[in-house]
Amino acid sequence: MPDSAAVPPLDEMVDGRGGVRPHWRTLLGLLGGMGEGALAERARRLDRAFEDEGMAAVLPGAKREVAWRCDPLPMLLPAAEFAALEAGIAQRAQLLEAVLADLYGPQRLLAEGLIPPGLVFANPGFLRACRQEGTAPSGPLLHLYAVDLLRGPDGAWRVIADRTTAPAGPGLARENRRLLARVMPEAFRGAPVRSMRPFFDLWQDALQRLAPPERGDPAVALLTRGTRNRRWFEDMLLSRELSCALVECGDLSVRAGVLYLKTLQGLQRVDVLLSRLDGALLDPLECAEAGTGGVPGLLDAARHGAVRILNAPGVGLVEAPALAAFLPAVAQRLLGAPLLLPSVETLWLGEEAARRQAATETGWAVRGGGQGEANDPRAPSAVLAARRLPVASVVPCVVGDRLEPRPLTLRLFAVFDGAAWRVMPGGLARIGEAAAVGGALPSEGLAKDVWVLAEEGADIIGPAALKLPPLPIRRAPGALPSRVADNLFWLGRYTERLERAARLVRATQARISRGVVLPREAAEVAALARCLGQAGFAGAEEVAGSSAAQALPGIIAAAMREGGPLPALADRIATLTAMVRDRLTADMHATFTLTLRTARAEMAQAGDGLEAISRAMISVLRFATAVAGVAAESMVRGGAWLFLDLGRRVERAQAVASEVGFALDQPPARIEGGLRLVLELCDSVITYRSRYLSVLQPAPALDLVLADESNPRALAFQLTAISRSLSEVASDADRALPDEAAALLAEAEAMVAEVISAPDQALAAAGLPPRLEAVAARIAALSDAVTRRYFALLPAAQTLGIEGAEPVLKGAA
Repeated sequence: MPDSAAVPPLDEMVDGRGGVRPHWRTLLGLLGGMGEGALAERARRLDRAFEDEGMAAVLPGAKREVAWRCDPLPMLLPAAEFAALEAGIAQRAQLLEAVLADLYGPQRLLAEGLIPPGLVFANPGFLRACRQEGTAPSGPLLHLYAVDLLRGPDGAWRVIADRTTAPAGPGLARENRRLLARVMPEAFRGAPVRSMRPFFDLWQDALQRLAPPERGDPAVALLTRGTRNRRWFEDMLLSRELSCALVECGDLSVRAGVLYLKTLQGLQRVDVLLSRLDGALLDPLECAEAGTGGVPGLLDAARHGAVRILNAPGVGLVEAPALAAFLPAVAQRLLGAPLLLPSVETLWLGEEAARRQAATETGWAVRGGGQGEANDPRAPSAVLAARRLPVASVVPCVVGDRLEPRPLTLRLFAVFDGAAWRVMPGGLARIGEAAAVGGALPSEGLAKDVWVLAEEGADIIGPAALKLPPLPIRRAPGALPSRVADNLFWLGRYTERLERAARLVRATQARISRGVVLPREAAEVAALARCLGQAGFAGAEEVAGSSAAQALPGIIAAAMREGGPLPALADRIATLTAMVRDRLTADMHATFTLTLRTARAEMAQAGDGLEAISRAMISVLRFATAVAGVAAESMVRGGAWLFLDLGRRVERAQAVASEVGFALDQPPARIEGGLRLVLELCDSVITYRSRYLSVLQPAPALDLVLADESNPRALAFQLTAISRSLSEVASDADRALPDEAAALLAEAEAMVAEVISAPDQALAAAGLPPRLEAVAARIAALSDAVTRRYFALLPAAQTLGIEGAEPVLKGAA
């Protein structure tokens, strides 16, 4: 074979005579009419779209941020070329299904010598727990299949990798198409591009059809490794496209041989599990690799037909690159036909002759035989392969303001609908030298949307209608995984906590900005210092007297620096927002992320100046207001909204009780300053003035901030909302938590009533701090009880009792 470096790559856009290929001409004509620099501008807009609502983290620079990019210029496949690929992919998927059925069943291919035993039994993808002696496994083992292709200088596509263990990419391909259509709509109007939507509709119907036949209303769930895994974003996208629940292993439980999802209102059966995990990680009872993870008993439930797992555990066996050396003969044996889509040149290194050939000839690269996306060259020699890759074809990419040719590999996807394999009319074109080796789908890099061009006049045929019984109407708020409710609850609490800190900083700045604290303001500043100390501003609680104006600016500035309580709160909110991304619409997510980024950026730029810090707090308050507005107007009053709101109400109730207690903890003669501070922190100054056109008095002020259920900043409003929310999810026999909230409301009303009836209202108000401190402690205990009651099913416990300075997030370390 000639040296591959001397062979020029095939250009996807330009033919050998320097002319543009016919299927590219229309697109290039449209792009040429956009004007100079238009492509570079679209590339920047596309990057920004991914940053705002795509794969990037909520906060720039966070560990979850992924630098995924999509080139604005697509990869084009003519209809005839795609039809040939479609036939080859369907045949190859059919062949791999037959190979798996044999190797996990009668193993005739081993007996006949068509596949060497070492390639199977030494392969880490072979799960002995999934083998059935003598008979082939029932039902399809493969459901989703992906293939990595490379086109050589001769123009032929060849397979460089088969992907059977939760292939990555279909959701990313859909997201690329969605955002590209938004950024470059004119390109789609002028090109006959086949839509991906029918493929996902067909996929969704196929999942329903694969449920156990006795289940009239099957429940489908997508099993993800979790929000910290690099694939979580795509798993979330797929769960939305396929209308299935997004779950983690900790959300699932096998009871009496049946798989259930743990929700707030009990166990909900799962009939079809679209797994995005390696098969060896699914069940710790049967696979040692699962360790303490997985779902105990899951494989046994699948073995007895109680749940269908797709793809079936163990299908990673056929991902071994060395298997490609035997597929041509196996295809003739099982299908009676040659491969329509051959692999690249491959040698199995389990034979001495192959090892000598790979060692003496140039151009051979060794690949391992691991499961999933991994290929470990340190694998046993029985599963090692040597491959010789042709020079990859190149495709034009936008680099700055010009086009440059870059090598690409193509990943296409297929789904088995129960009768035939259906190939997605689109896919991922991965750009760059690293893409040419057929490795794992990277978590960052440049990709292209793949456009399959339709033949003129061709009809678009979607899946046949699936006949299902009418669905019962469901409005129960408890149909929510406990893990999701936990995250939403703490998202509400941390958002409210950040808002509280911002209000305290602004109130403090207004009183100490002059450098000298007036005598009538000294008591207010002392109360604010205690509030700041409780909110996590280290050292604030020790400030007293005339030193406040000198000490507090430094304390506040230290709290604003990187690693301080306010940036830490913003980071935790960003993490939780990402973790509940599947519960937020695109507009809601954009509102959360954009306002939080602005607030975080202004906090970082504020420096040590108290006035600049106070201005940065305006952005924090805007973020909190945006969250409250989105929750009020865009979230259905179901479980997600309920626990987000419950977290906000619990945090605000505890803050109001503590702050009012601190403000009133002073001699009766100075109570007016404390009341003035209370109205300011509870954002009720204007309301008080409009109601009482007179001097400030204890009873009306305390009624407004403690007992007025119409005031969104009052303690009574929070306790009423808490009681109502807990009543929504509590059963008739489980009224302890709503009753405790109602008892706290009665206590708040009783305190105000005593002040109203007291002959000396100032004296009565000054005696309330111990009772308010007790109310704050009972609210904290109520929060702990909510966690034990609704979130205790989780494997890792949330840190509770969070009155201390440092807020702690479950799993944040």
